[in-house]
Amino acid sequence: MPIALLAGLAALPILAILVLMVGFRWSAARSGAIGLLMTLAIAWFAFGYGTRVLPELGVAVATGGALAEALFLALTILWIIFPALCIHELQTRTGAIEVLRQAMGQLSEDPRIVALLIAWFFVLFIEGAAGFGTSVALAAPFLVSAGFNRVEAVSIALVGHAVGVSFGAVGTPILPQMAVTPFTGLELAAVTANYHVLLGWIMPLVVMLLVSRAFPGGKPIGLTQWGWPIFAAAAFLLPFYLLATFIGPELPTLAGALLGALAFVVGLVMVRRRERQRGAGAATPGGAALLRAAAPYLALVALVLITRLIPPLRELLQGVTLSWSYAAFSGSMAVLYHPGTLLLLSFFAGALIQRASPEALKEAVGAVLGRLLPVTLALLAMLSLSRAMVHAGMIDTLALAAAGATGGYWPLFAPFVGTLGTFVTGSATASNILFTDFQQATAERLGMAPLPLLGAQGFGAAVGNIICPHNIVAASATVNLVGKEGEVLRRTLWVALLYAFLGGLLALLVFV
Repeated sequence: MPIALLAGLAALPILAILVLMVGFRWSAARSGAIGLLMTLAIAWFAFGYGTRVLPELGVAVATGGALAEALFLALTILWIIFPALCIHELQTRTGAIEVLRQAMGQLSEDPRIVALLIAWFFVLFIEGAAGFGTSVALAAPFLVSAGFNRVEAVSIALVGHAVGVSFGAVGTPILPQMAVTPFTGLELAAVTANYHVLLGWIMPLVVMLLVSRAFPGGKPIGLTQWGWPIFAAAAFLLPFYLLATFIGPELPTLAGALLGALAFVVGLVMVRRRERQRGAGAATPGGAALLRAAAPYLALVALVLITRLIPPLRELLQGVTLSWSYAAFSGSMAVLYHPGTLLLLSFFAGALIQRASPEALKEAVGAVLGRLLPVTLALLAMLSLSRAMVHAGMIDTLALAAAGATGGYWPLFAPFVGTLGTFVTGSATASNILFTDFQQATAERLGMAPLPLLGAQGFGAAVGNIICPHNIVAASATVNLVGKEGEVLRRTLWVALLYAFLGGLLALLVFV
């Protein structure tokens, strides 16, 4: 069968999911179920999955192996969602969310400024520290408590965290690129950061735009208000770029967000003092009360820094794994190193510091457990589709067809391959595992320098997190938005396409 026809068939499940979620506003579970059925049919009959591909296993075992991987991956994602939800429920029941909201109100009553604090600096910091969906899962309910509706909260958080994904979880997405290419982590980090530093300022502007639509009754956005997202972008992107260029992939997102947030808060405080607002305003929470309210988040930050930046401890924790393998299928989870475990410890630490009652803990956990079933179904559908496409060779076929059709214009499309990988797998790291070899081979085949295209791959893989159904499902679950994931995708799809396209233009016209 011609590769063009095979590629067209391989694209059908992805197109179906986009049409059903965006056009018909179906839930992720329903769309994923249809996409999965299409994927299995195409994998069996067009790609020979279980007959020509993995013929030694047969159709039943090959399909079962892909579904087993999906189940295992779903459990690892749920291990993040569950404690993240528990933290939010606890924060609501103890009144900690209200204390934090009052504290942010002292910096600015403008919801657009509050959104920048949460959906830019907070999500970027958590992304740099933990990754794997943790940042959006924590930020979305925080935004809801600050007055945003649930669709807006998830959409804004997804957009805000994307710039930092390339170096999320202390640089994890770069590791597979280092493993299969001759380039160092510093070289890969520098070339990937080039894309974000030139385009990343767009994201806080989009956050501001989305927030302004959410609060149409506020003051019209003037030069001063648009200046804040530009200032927020500069405050993060400058240290982000310097760290990636001169230090490596571990700290650009984590330290860039921390340093940027400090600069941003100092700027806000200076403006507030200069304004000399009339009236006493709301009472400012005391320092001790504020620390107690932030206890789960502070505990998470401390745990992440300790476990990620102390090599002997990191190696010890990474050595404790829950893993399995059979033929071409496998799954592995570093139980003690996993962000979900750190979130769970942070939940208990927060409960202890806030002196939460056993009843409050029981209510928080019970409320979370009652919300997990529909989330689990959606995750299983999307992940099963993903693993079947990967093992059947459908993703490779799509990428090869794209490279053959574009020729010398390939750099324009290179970021979209990274985006596709994340859209299907739910992970920038997995996207880099899938397509780093392909990007390097394509560059060599076309006589192009491979390093800029590897940067485009890492850049595009980060962009995919904005629209990845798995991330949308997980984030929506934390604000009880199950069944309306298509609304989120409608709001974020244009952002991802624009950002990836601009990255492709940079690759084509500047870097390659």
